[in-house]
Formats: sequence, structure tokens, C-alpha cells
Amino acid sequence: MKNILMAGMLLAGMDGFAQDDSTRSSLTVSGYLEGYYTYDLGRPSHHNSPSFVYSHNRHNEVNLNLGLIKAAYQKSNARANFALATGTYMNANYATEPGVLKHIYEANAGIRLARRKNIWIDVGVLPSHLGFESAIGKDNWTLTRSLFAENSPYFETGAKLSYASDNGNWLVSGLVLNGWQRIQRVDGNNTPAFGHQVTYKPNSRVTFNSSSFIGNDKPDSIKQMRYFHNLYGIFQLTDQLGITAGLDIGAEQKAKGSNDYNAWYTPVMIIQLSPAAKHSITARGEYYQDKSGVIIAADTPDGFRTWGYSLNYDFWALPNAIWRVEARGFSSKDKIFKKGTEPSATNYFLTTSIAVAF
Repeated sequence: MKNILMAGMLLAGMDGFAQDDSTRSSLTVSGYLEGYYTYDLGRPSHHNSPSFVYSHNRHNEVNLNLGLIKAAYQKSNARANFALATGTYMNANYATEPGVLKHIYEANAGIRLARRKNIWIDVGVLPSHLGFESAIGKDNWTLTRSLFAENSPYFETGAKLSYASDNGNWLVSGLVLNGWQRIQRVDGNNTPAFGHQVTYKPNSRVTFNSSSFIGNDKPDSIKQMRYFHNLYGIFQLTDQLGITAGLDIGAEQKAKGSNDYNAWYTPVMIIQLSPAAKHSITARGEYYQDKSGVIIAADTPDGFRTWGYSLNYDFWALPNAIWRVEARGFSSKDKIFKKGTEPSATNYFLTTSIAVAF
């Protein structure tokens, strides 16, 4: 569900017409591969992690989380991105998409609307404007994705109007979307969805972000409006210590036309310590409450009310290559997990991965 990479590109400042197009390459090709092994101490015989986990989600097998090839075109007044991908991440997150759409990681084109300002309109399959984590594992502080990220969109399809300030401090975007992590609309749905994003970087060490989604992700005959807000801050306190804190809050109508809503929320905090140039240790704490099962269904009296925690070690063999090891656990109010065939309120995982970008 999440990507601040697009925001970072915009905030970096694209001088556009001030730079002669002949001085830079207009087309680049890149790739990314991340292989992993996860051991789920619940030992599921079907080899699938719990249904609310969409990345690194196959138990006791060496597998590919994400492999992609991307072509990016960039000129002063036009840009485009096209990426095809495979892996268990794609299988899980694109399960509802038909045919070849299951392999479209990104496909968008943009036009600059102002000669001297960074005002762009982009259309197509875009990285999500919600959250600070993306599917590209090496760009995240933790090996696995937070519940925060796994259960909100990683990608979206629609049109995005954005403005980035000349000094790189502000990014402001407005979006019209096909739905909640959709390429193709739900059958019978003709309700447009909307979103916004405001990112403020007062300096290179601090980022504040506010993003939203408003829309209906069901057929219009049973329309239930969903309202969602994502808020986070990233603070690089020193060269060795960084903190990320976020909060998601959402609400959806209980029924079409109802004034009553089912709500969910999830806070998360991540602390990263880098004691040496190629090494880092990261701790994460999070909580996800969805008592009515809007996003995560749990057939128990208290619904989904789960704490998560993890600790990972990273070694950067090269600036573009990383080896990671992570221990992760979940603790729920009800026995929503399985240990073998027995219900359990806890679940634990060990995961390792190697990722290379090229």
C-alpha cells in the first residue's frame, strides 16, 4: 500500500526548462530483485502467512517477494514510468486484477503544466500517496512491511495533479482514483474516489506528511463511503538515529445511506540505529484495531485487535545490495492465529532476505 519515492523525486526539485534537455539522459532502465525465506512458528500446512500479511508471506520456502524491470522517461515537460513485476507480493496484492494487469507494477505518463513551476498532471497506475513504506524493500527501514502499510493501498489508478515548491520544502497533490488499491473498478461501481497529499520538509532531516482517501470500494447498489486519513513524520535526529511515527484512522458506513460508521485505526513507531556505516538495527512497535472487520476480518468477539513488534538487523554489502534478518511477533486480544491446528493469541516469524537494485 505505500510510496514516498514519488514525493521524494518531486521534492528534490526539477528545474525543468532551466536545464537543456540535451544535458541529461531521457530514458533509464532499472530493476529490483528481493528473495526471502520466512519461517512462521504457527507452521501453517498451506504455507501462507495470516491473510492480513501481503509481503514476504510464504512460510518455510525460499521465494521471490518482488522482481521488477522498470523503464523511466524524463524530460523537462514530460515523463513516463512503466514497470512489470512478479513475485509473491504481486500475487497477494493484485489477486483481484484480471489477466495481464496482475503484473503491472507501475504505468503512468505525466505532462508539466507550467513553464517555470513544478506543476504536473500524471495519469495511470501510480505508487500510492498513502504511507511511508513501499513495496521496494531496500527503501524501507524494516524487512517486512508494517500492518500500517500492508492494509492500505500500495498502488492506485487515476489522475494526480501535483505541485512541488522550488525550494523542495512542499509537495501538494490532489487525486481522482478508481478505488482502494484498484487498477480495474469493481463491477457496478461508478463512484469516483478522491485523495490528497501534503508533504512538508523543513530541512533534509525532517518530513511531515498528511494524506487522505475518500471513496466507495463496493458496487453502487450497496455503496458504503470510506473516509481514511494517513499521518506520519520522519525524523533523522542524528546520522546514527532516526525515528518514524505514523497514525492511520479510517471509517466506513455500516450500510448504504447510513449515518453510522465502522472505524479502525493503527499507530506505529519505528526506531533505527546505525552504529556503523554498513550496519543498522531497527525496532518497530505497532497496534491495529478493526473491531468490525472493515479492512481485516476476524471471526471473534473482539474483532481484529492486535499488537505487532519486530527487530531487524541490516547489512549493506553495497549501496544497492542489502542482506536483512528480522524477528517479528503478533499478539491479539482473541485467539485469531493458529499454532499447528490449535487456536492461539500469538504468532511469531523469522525472516531473512537479500535485495539488489540495478
